[in-house]
Amino acid sequence: MTFEQINRELYQFPGGLNLRTYKELTNSKESLITPLPDKIVLPLQQHIGNPSEPLVKKGESVLKGQKIAQASGYVSVPVHASTSGRIIDISTCPSAQDQSVQIPCIIIEPDGNDAWFELDPVDDFLSIDPEKLQNLICEAGIVGMGGAGFPAHVKLCEGTATAVDTLIINGVECEPYISCDDRVIREKADYIVSGTRMLQHAIQAKHCVIAVEEDMPEAFDALNTLIDDDIELVKVPARYPAGGEKQLIKVLTGKEVPSGGLPIHIGIVMHNVGTAAAAFRSVTRGEPLLSRYVTVSGNVEDPRNLQVLLGTSVSHCLEQVGYQQRDNEIVIMGGPMMGEHIHDISMPVIKTTNSILVTSEFNRAREMPCIGCGDCVDVCPAKLLPQELFAYSRAKDLNQVRALHLFDCIECGCCAYVCPSNIHLVQSYRQAKKDVAVYEKKHAEYEHARHRFEARSERLNFVDDRFDKNKTISSEENPLVFEDKGIEDKQSYIQAAVERIKQKRNKKKIK
Repeated sequence: MTFEQINRELYQFPGGLNLRTYKELTNSKESLITPLPDKIVLPLQQHIGNPSEPLVKKGESVLKGQKIAQASGYVSVPVHASTSGRIIDISTCPSAQDQSVQIPCIIIEPDGNDAWFELDPVDDFLSIDPEKLQNLICEAGIVGMGGAGFPAHVKLCEGTATAVDTLIINGVECEPYISCDDRVIREKADYIVSGTRMLQHAIQAKHCVIAVEEDMPEAFDALNTLIDDDIELVKVPARYPAGGEKQLIKVLTGKEVPSGGLPIHIGIVMHNVGTAAAAFRSVTRGEPLLSRYVTVSGNVEDPRNLQVLLGTSVSHCLEQVGYQQRDNEIVIMGGPMMGEHIHDISMPVIKTTNSILVTSEFNRAREMPCIGCGDCVDVCPAKLLPQELFAYSRAKDLNQVRALHLFDCIECGCCAYVCPSNIHLVQSYRQAKKDVAVYEKKHAEYEHARHRFEARSERLNFVDDRFDKNKTISSEENPLVFEDKGIEDKQSYIQAAVERIKQKRNKKKIK
């Protein structure tokens, strides 16, 4: 007996838009496995947090699934070879998050054998200690595959540190054109349901919900045949951006994640359906995260969802769907609302790449002054003041943009979509976030230098006090200072120190 949505009350999140989805271009077609490319480029930072550190050298041979870079901190995950081959370079490539930034990468020349590294699968994941399960998921390089790419194990560890009421598996794919989650649910529903139970065990959640949009009936039916009363399957209204973490929590529970807070602060942990499937595969088959579903759509001959090896170039993916380059078109990594225009299609697909979109409907119109209409306020799902954020972002008033909760902005693009003045609002917010990050880094360096200077000043004052003939510090006042040792002044003390150093050097020479 399956357990469908019966008594769950759904809520509305503020703002949002009803958009044409264009998902019919790809969601009804079976996904294709992308052929092996001529080159694999694996960036060492494919997620939020610290980049990985290389474990291999140029010229080495590697096997598919072999760890080639290790995590460099708690908020970091390893990187594994997507196929077997030879390391031809350890270099840099543009970051998918900021193309102006170069990040380290490992480049593999495939040997065509696709030979696997030795795997170590686990048969019964429910018998594994939750902390060990978290570690297995971490070592498999699993990150969130529906958003910014937060390392999955971090959320899981937070779950065991704090009581979790509800685990939400997010299958709400609200951005136009993107249907990779829809396809992975239809084709790998068993992975997702089993992966959901695995993640629930890993964080010991009391309740578990899988949510899909109401315009994904085939995906809903695929899941509904596999779930039992331990998992609640829910349809949510198709309104953009219902798939946002805070927005979906609001829809399902009526609760709001506090400003600057995390879902765990209200007893909730959320993961994407792709993350659940990848976690299950990594534990039960021993395979680390090496590939993902990517929607390739827009102005191409055969829009399709592809199963792509990580490190495959965007250009190689476009070749599979009959892409012909035209002067008036651009390529976006991501969707039309939140994606970014990429200038170099040799960039690799990474763990967070959910879509590649070719479009001519790109905002090239000239910006006009803000007319104060307030449309952006009405559609903001985070209840922010976009026009004020824009003004202070442009003015570089970083204190004020933080006071206006800049970092609560999810960069959904609703404000820019409705702006009659064609203002590039989201780009301004992204730049402001970068400016704040740079400022905070410099401020932290300044504070570190100041503390060092103050500590040095205290040490120098301590020495001055020690040799002040008019002041006597006893060992009772300061155990580190002893009373008169026969040193009359600073000069004699320094001379004695010099003599000791000379004696030590002479002893070394004699030896």
